[in-house]
Amino acid sequence: MIHAIAIDDEPLALQVIAHFCEQIDFITLDKTFTVQSEALKHLKKFPVDLIFLDIQMPNKNGIDFYKLLENDVMVIFTTAFSEYAVEGFNVNATDYLLKPFSFERFEIAVQKVRNEFQFRNNTSVQTHLMIRADYKLNRIEFEDILLIEGLDDYIQIHLKNKTKIVARLSMKNILGKLPETKFIRVHRSFIIPINKVKTVQNKVIQVDEFSVPIGETYKEEILKILQ
Repeated sequence: MIHAIAIDDEPLALQVIAHFCEQIDFITLDKTFTVQSEALKHLKKFPVDLIFLDIQMPNKNGIDFYKLLENDVMVIFTTAFSEYAVEGFNVNATDYLLKPFSFERFEIAVQKVRNEFQFRNNTSVQTHLMIRADYKLNRIEFEDILLIEGLDDYIQIHLKNKTKIVARLSMKNILGKLPETKFIRVHRSFIIPINKVKTVQNKVIQVDEFSVPIGETYKEEILKILQ
Protein backbone atom coordinates (compact mmCIF):
# COMPACT_ATOMS: atom_id res chain seq x y z
CA MET A 1 0.00 0.00 0.00
CA ILE A 2 1.24 3.48 -0.91
CA HIS A 3 0.76 6.00 1.91
CA ALA A 4 0.14 9.61 0.89
CA ILE A 5 -0.74 13.06 2.15
CA ALA A 6 -2.14 16.05 0.25
CA ILE A 7 -1.22 19.71 0.71
CA ASP A 8 -3.31 22.50 -0.77
CA ASP A 9 -4.55 25.84 0.59
CA GLU A 10 -7.94 25.20 -1.05
CA PRO A 11 -10.10 22.76 0.99
CA LEU A 12 -12.21 21.93 -2.08
CA ALA A 13 -9.11 20.77 -3.97
CA LEU A 14 -8.24 18.49 -1.06
CA GLN A 15 -11.75 17.04 -1.12
CA VAL A 16 -11.36 16.18 -4.80
CA ILE A 17 -8.05 14.40 -4.17
CA ALA A 18 -9.50 12.54 -1.17
CA HIS A 19 -12.51 11.43 -3.22
CA PHE A 20 -10.31 10.19 -6.07
CA CYS A 21 -7.96 8.35 -3.69
CA GLU A 22 -10.93 6.46 -2.23
CA GLN A 23 -11.42 4.91 -5.67
CA ILE A 24 -7.81 3.69 -5.97
CA ASP A 25 -7.10 0.36 -4.30
CA PHE A 26 -3.36 0.84 -3.80
CA ILE A 27 -3.25 4.33 -2.22
CA THR A 28 -4.14 5.37 1.33
CA LEU A 29 -4.49 9.11 1.86
CA ASP A 30 -3.39 9.42 5.50
CA LYS A 31 -4.04 13.12 5.99
CA THR A 32 -4.66 16.44 4.22
CA PHE A 33 -3.22 19.86 5.05
CA THR A 34 -3.93 23.45 4.10
CA VAL A 35 -0.80 24.73 5.90
CA GLN A 36 2.68 23.62 4.87
CA SER A 37 4.23 23.93 8.34
CA GLU A 38 1.69 21.47 9.77
CA ALA A 39 2.42 19.05 6.95
CA LEU A 40 6.15 19.33 7.64
CA LYS A 41 5.65 18.48 11.32
CA HIS A 42 3.57 15.46 10.35
CA LEU A 43 6.15 14.23 7.83
CA LYS A 44 8.93 14.33 10.42
CA LYS A 45 6.94 11.92 12.61
CA PHE A 46 5.11 9.94 9.95
CA PRO A 47 7.01 9.61 6.65
CA VAL A 48 4.91 8.83 3.58
CA ASP A 49 5.55 7.49 0.09
CA LEU A 50 3.73 10.19 -1.88
CA ILE A 51 2.67 13.84 -1.59
CA PHE A 52 -0.03 15.52 -3.67
CA LEU A 53 1.33 19.05 -3.54
CA ASP A 54 -0.15 22.31 -4.75
CA ILE A 55 2.45 24.64 -6.23
CA GLN A 56 0.79 28.05 -5.85
CA MET A 57 0.49 28.49 -2.06
CA PRO A 58 0.94 31.35 0.42
CA ASN A 59 4.42 31.94 1.94
CA LYS A 60 6.32 29.25 0.04
CA ASN A 61 5.42 27.63 -3.27
CA GLY A 62 5.12 23.87 -3.46
CA ILE A 63 8.33 23.35 -5.41
CA ASP A 64 10.42 25.20 -2.81
CA PHE A 65 8.65 23.27 -0.05
CA TYR A 66 9.43 19.97 -1.75
CA LYS A 67 13.13 20.89 -1.99
CA LEU A 68 13.19 21.23 1.82
CA LEU A 69 12.17 17.62 2.41
CA GLU A 70 14.91 15.28 3.57
CA ASN A 71 13.27 12.01 2.54
CA ASP A 72 13.13 10.90 -1.08
CA VAL A 73 9.35 11.02 -1.27
CA MET A 74 7.44 10.86 -4.57
CA VAL A 75 5.40 13.92 -5.52
CA ILE A 76 2.53 14.75 -7.83
CA PHE A 77 2.29 18.50 -8.23
CA THR A 78 -1.15 20.05 -8.65
CA THR A 79 -1.75 23.59 -9.88
CA ALA A 80 -3.99 25.74 -12.02
CA PHE A 81 -0.97 27.33 -13.71
CA SER A 82 0.60 25.40 -16.59
CA GLU A 83 3.77 27.53 -16.57
CA TYR A 84 5.00 25.59 -13.53
CA ALA A 85 5.07 22.25 -15.36
CA VAL A 86 8.70 22.36 -16.51
CA GLU A 87 9.96 23.49 -13.11
CA GLY A 88 7.95 20.70 -11.50
CA PHE A 89 9.57 18.02 -13.62
CA ASN A 90 13.00 19.56 -12.99
CA VAL A 91 12.75 18.40 -9.38
CA ASN A 92 11.91 14.85 -10.50
CA ALA A 93 8.18 15.01 -9.90
CA THR A 94 6.43 11.76 -10.75
CA ASP A 95 3.68 13.71 -12.49
CA TYR A 96 2.00 17.10 -12.78
CA LEU A 97 -1.78 17.61 -12.70
CA LEU A 98 -3.29 20.76 -14.15
CA LYS A 99 -6.47 21.79 -12.31
CA PRO A 100 -9.24 20.96 -12.82
CA PHE A 101 -8.19 17.39 -13.61
CA SER A 102 -10.43 14.41 -14.32
CA PHE A 103 -10.44 11.08 -12.52
CA GLU A 104 -9.04 9.45 -15.67
CA ARG A 105 -6.05 11.82 -15.66
CA PHE A 106 -5.62 11.25 -11.92
CA GLU A 107 -5.52 7.48 -12.53
CA ILE A 108 -2.71 7.89 -15.04
CA ALA A 109 -0.69 9.90 -12.52
CA VAL A 110 -1.10 7.42 -9.66
CA GLN A 111 -0.30 4.50 -11.96
CA LYS A 112 3.06 6.20 -12.62
CA VAL A 113 3.49 6.40 -8.85
CA ARG A 114 2.69 2.72 -8.51
CA ASN A 115 5.24 1.77 -11.15
CA GLU A 116 7.90 3.89 -9.47
CA PHE A 117 6.99 2.51 -6.05
CA GLN A 118 7.31 -1.08 -7.28
CA PHE A 119 10.64 -0.30 -8.90
CA ARG A 120 11.97 1.30 -5.73
CA ASN A 121 10.77 -1.47 -3.45
CA ASN A 122 11.10 -4.41 -5.83
CA THR A 123 7.57 -5.47 -4.95
CA SER A 124 5.68 -8.26 -6.66
CA VAL A 125 4.65 -7.79 -10.27
CA GLN A 126 1.21 -6.33 -10.92
CA THR A 127 -1.28 -8.98 -12.03
CA HIS A 128 -4.46 -6.98 -12.58
CA LEU A 129 -6.15 -3.75 -13.62
CA MET A 130 -8.68 -1.66 -11.73
CA ILE A 131 -11.08 -0.14 -14.27
CA ARG A 132 -14.03 2.13 -13.51
CA ALA A 133 -17.10 1.09 -15.51
CA ASP A 134 -20.83 0.91 -14.78
CA TYR A 135 -20.37 3.19 -11.74
CA LYS A 136 -18.02 0.78 -9.96
CA LEU A 137 -14.38 -0.27 -9.87
CA ASN A 138 -13.78 -3.56 -11.66
CA ARG A 139 -10.78 -5.76 -10.94
CA ILE A 140 -9.60 -7.38 -14.17
CA GLU A 141 -6.87 -10.02 -14.12
CA PHE A 142 -4.38 -9.69 -16.97
CA GLU A 143 -4.72 -13.40 -17.64
CA ASP A 144 -8.46 -13.02 -18.28
CA ILE A 145 -8.06 -10.43 -21.05
CA LEU A 146 -8.46 -11.75 -24.60
CA LEU A 147 -8.69 -8.48 -26.49
CA ILE A 148 -9.01 -4.74 -25.95
CA GLU A 149 -10.93 -2.89 -28.64
CA GLY A 150 -11.06 0.86 -29.17
CA LEU A 151 -14.47 2.43 -29.80
CA ASP A 152 -14.06 6.19 -30.28
CA ASP A 153 -13.78 7.59 -26.73
CA TYR A 154 -14.36 4.18 -25.14
CA ILE A 155 -12.63 0.82 -24.92
CA GLN A 156 -14.22 -2.62 -24.81
CA ILE A 157 -12.33 -5.30 -22.88
CA HIS A 158 -13.20 -8.85 -23.99
CA LEU A 159 -12.69 -11.40 -21.21
CA LYS A 160 -12.25 -15.18 -21.03
CA ASN A 161 -15.73 -15.84 -19.67
CA LYS A 162 -17.31 -14.18 -22.75
CA THR A 163 -18.14 -11.02 -20.82
CA LYS A 164 -17.17 -7.49 -21.83
CA ILE A 165 -16.36 -4.36 -19.89
CA VAL A 166 -16.88 -1.01 -21.58
CA ALA A 167 -15.05 1.97 -20.06
CA ARG A 168 -14.48 5.57 -21.03
CA LEU A 169 -10.74 5.42 -21.70
CA SER A 170 -8.51 6.02 -24.69
CA MET A 171 -6.35 3.28 -26.18
CA LYS A 172 -3.29 5.27 -25.14
CA ASN A 173 -4.43 5.44 -21.53
CA ILE A 174 -5.26 1.75 -21.21
CA LEU A 175 -1.97 0.79 -22.87
CA GLY A 176 -0.15 2.78 -20.20
CA LYS A 177 -1.77 0.63 -17.52
CA LEU A 178 -0.66 -2.66 -19.10
CA PRO A 179 2.75 -4.35 -18.73
CA GLU A 180 4.55 -3.92 -22.04
CA THR A 181 6.02 -7.42 -21.76
CA LYS A 182 2.51 -8.94 -21.83
CA PHE A 183 0.44 -6.76 -24.16
CA ILE A 184 0.99 -5.18 -27.56
CA ARG A 185 -0.96 -2.78 -29.73
CA VAL A 186 -1.41 -4.31 -33.17
CA HIS A 187 -3.79 -1.79 -34.72
CA ARG A 188 -5.11 1.67 -33.86
CA SER A 189 -8.23 -0.11 -32.53
CA PHE A 190 -6.79 -3.29 -30.98
CA ILE A 191 -4.51 -4.37 -28.12
CA ILE A 192 -3.85 -8.07 -27.56
CA PRO A 193 -2.10 -10.27 -24.95
CA ILE A 194 1.12 -11.60 -26.48
CA ASN A 195 0.85 -15.05 -24.89
CA LYS A 196 -2.60 -15.69 -26.39
CA VAL A 197 -1.57 -15.30 -30.03
CA LYS A 198 -2.42 -18.51 -31.94
CA THR A 199 -1.39 -17.67 -35.48
CA VAL A 200 -0.24 -14.77 -37.66
CA GLN A 201 -1.21 -14.96 -41.32
CA ASN A 202 -1.92 -12.44 -44.08
CA LYS A 203 -1.77 -9.44 -41.76
CA VAL A 204 -4.26 -11.07 -39.38
CA ILE A 205 -3.57 -12.30 -35.84
CA GLN A 206 -5.75 -15.02 -34.34
CA VAL A 207 -6.44 -14.61 -30.62
CA ASP A 208 -8.96 -17.11 -29.27
CA GLU A 209 -11.97 -16.74 -31.60
CA PHE A 210 -10.97 -13.22 -32.66
CA SER A 211 -9.32 -12.43 -36.00
CA VAL A 212 -7.48 -9.15 -35.44
CA PRO A 213 -6.07 -7.03 -38.28
CA ILE A 214 -2.47 -5.83 -38.11
CA GLY A 215 -2.07 -2.11 -38.72
CA GLU A 216 0.70 -1.11 -41.10
CA THR A 217 2.16 1.26 -38.48
CA TYR A 218 2.57 -1.57 -35.97
CA LYS A 219 3.65 -4.39 -38.31
CA GLU A 220 7.43 -4.15 -37.84
CA GLU A 221 7.26 -3.97 -34.04
CA ILE A 222 4.78 -6.87 -33.87
CA LEU A 223 6.95 -9.19 -35.96
CA LYS A 224 9.98 -8.29 -33.87
CA ILE A 225 8.20 -9.19 -30.62
CA LEU A 226 6.41 -12.31 -31.83
CA GLN A 227 9.56 -13.77 -33.38
